[in-house]
Amino acid sequence: MTGPGREVVGLRGVSVVRSGNALLADVDWTVSDGERWVLLGPNGSGKTTLVSVAATYLWPTRGSVAVLEGRVGAVDVRELRKRIGLVSAALETRIPPQITSLEVVVAGATGATAPWWDRHGPEAATRALERLELVGLAGLADRRFDLLSSGERQRVQIARALMLDPALLLLDEPAAGLDLGARERLAVLIARLNGQSDLAATVVVTHHVEEIAPGTTHAIVLRSGRVLAAGPIEETVTGPVLSEAFGLPLHVAHVGGRFTARATHE
Repeated sequence: MTGPGREVVGLRGVSVVRSGNALLADVDWTVSDGERWVLLGPNGSGKTTLVSVAATYLWPTRGSVAVLEGRVGAVDVRELRKRIGLVSAALETRIPPQITSLEVVVAGATGATAPWWDRHGPEAATRALERLELVGLAGLADRRFDLLSSGERQRVQIARALMLDPALLLLDEPAAGLDLGARERLAVLIARLNGQSDLAATVVVTHHVEEIAPGTTHAIVLRSGRVLAAGPIEETVTGPVLSEAFGLPLHVAHVGGRFTARATHE
């Protein structure tokens, strides 16, 4: 169970080394109940690796990982995954293109990517329609997944993840490749999810501060697999921190609940 102040994700001294390269190095990170995180950093900084560790799909080379009060390596991670909602580009490629939006979401009730292996009663379809309504796509329930726009596919993935009634929701670059309209609709949706008390914690991965949704409370910033800053968003999404992360002078502004960043003259 989670509750006020309880740890949802706890990483201690986590390193991930592949072919002699450190994808993550000595990462300490704690996500507590009620927190809404953004994971920032340039391409190749280790963002997807870190979220994969938090999702229990990637085991660290060194260090300890605890998720939803279960220590990875000491508990059955398959049970943990039933309480973790994950949205990622890698997952999308495993969804059969010919099935409908509704079928994609129904399959999420058991964590599957297609509805063919599990038996689902009418209550699952009802719940799936409710999740599609939440993400604004109830009208596209019968449309084939491959005929949806990129933004619509991302929102269907989020509806699928919510079928688990997850305690932890992880969104790995959900706005990648989206146009301005789709990005803003996604930001509105994530802001709505940030306000849901039944979600113990959320983590959204991005490399654009403009994609940080209102209601985000904390940020962790990576560069070359190391943590530059982690904590309350007003202390971490700043010009000095992001200038170091992205390797150029940046001015960061926070207006109307949204962030912007632009390069300054050196």
